[in-house]
Amino acid sequence: MSAAWELRDKNILLLESEQRFGGRVASERRGKYWLNWGGHVYSGANSATDRLLRSVGVEASSVPGAVTGLAMNGKVLLDGRVETYPFRMPMSWKSRLAILKAGAKVRLAVMKYGKVVSPRPGEDFRQHQERIYNYKNDRTFTDYVGQLPEDADAIFRPTVSRSAGDPEEVSAGAGIGYFHLVWDKGEGLSRNIHGGPSTLINTIAESLGDKVQSGATVESVIQQPNSVLVTYRQNGKLFKEEARYAILATPAPVTKKVAANIDPEIAEALGKIKYGPYVSAAFLTDENQPEIWDDAYAIATPKRSFNVFFNMSNLVRSWEEQRGKGSSIMTFSPATLARKLIDKSDDEIIETYLRDIEEIFPGFRQKVVEAQVRKFPLGLAYCFPGRAKLQKALTKPAGRLFLAGDYLGTLYTETAIKTGYEAAREILRKL
Repeated sequence: MSAAWELRDKNILLLESEQRFGGRVASERRGKYWLNWGGHVYSGANSATDRLLRSVGVEASSVPGAVTGLAMNGKVLLDGRVETYPFRMPMSWKSRLAILKAGAKVRLAVMKYGKVVSPRPGEDFRQHQERIYNYKNDRTFTDYVGQLPEDADAIFRPTVSRSAGDPEEVSAGAGIGYFHLVWDKGEGLSRNIHGGPSTLINTIAESLGDKVQSGATVESVIQQPNSVLVTYRQNGKLFKEEARYAILATPAPVTKKVAANIDPEIAEALGKIKYGPYVSAAFLTDENQPEIWDDAYAIATPKRSFNVFFNMSNLVRSWEEQRGKGSSIMTFSPATLARKLIDKSDDEIIETYLRDIEEIFPGFRQKVVEAQVRKFPLGLAYCFPGRAKLQKALTKPAGRLFLAGDYLGTLYTETAIKTGYEAAREILRKL
């Protein structure tokens, strides 16, 4: 969508295999609230995301609530410094000491990470991302912090596994980067899109009209000397389109499959990208009284079927003079948690989630008026040890083909938008 918006004045065609646009950006409005299942926080000022939002005319605001909440061992903590949590949460002294030791190590690494990954003068997006990938990319996060007691391990796991990889799979640098993202609220991914994330997607799609087509499954993209030949199937019919250039804004394994004659080195790198699954559910409630989660945006939930409880109504709550009726909540299960759920029915998943939420917030079940599940087998491309070695191949020129997607960088939605924009700008230069 970012690429198509940048190229909107040209003769373009955007092909989407699903019936809706947006992929892992998925939200639906419910009155003043929105249900959400995918990407929910977006980059701030001076980012590619900010540029796109302003260009399209869609508003976003900083997340107003606490993002370091914790619900564990029968207690909910929503305020105070995270360093005090081990002493306020029921657990053994062995776990507390292990958390303090590992936490101090991670805190120092986060401070260093902030300096290491700051953009440098004259450095382009590709160079910057390669440098970030190289940061502590030789071992896993678990190897970095060491084996921890159960409660200590549980404290760290929700933050690291948001990447859809477990601490045993994610590189140390990527895990540290996630703590940097959570603790440094003013930077990185810190804003909600008004009306829900799909507002941006749907506005672009509606503006582009017939230039975007849903239900169109691409079967092959073949680069020719002077053009690109795209074959796709829609409504049971086979179509062929010839274009000057093509942007493949698809997940890495899909890109490798359809790009029949792409550079072999790029194809090999695409095949090595690792994705983790995630499952999420959205709940709409109808309570009339204030709730404990009202002033929180994200509450980590270790040792549960989901690892974060997100209050999607938090932004709306901050605008109200008087607390309105209901809430919108999202639960998020990545990596191993998702693998345990993804083959179950939606009803089974909702029941599993509700049992856990009830233990954290008694009475929640009676307030739910709507619940929906979404499953994402290719949830997120996580950074694993050795991932840095693939970056040069993934960002090398590919003739008339251009790659775009969140797997090409470390900032998820911002990377997707940025790479789409960069691909479009390069095509405009060539035209």
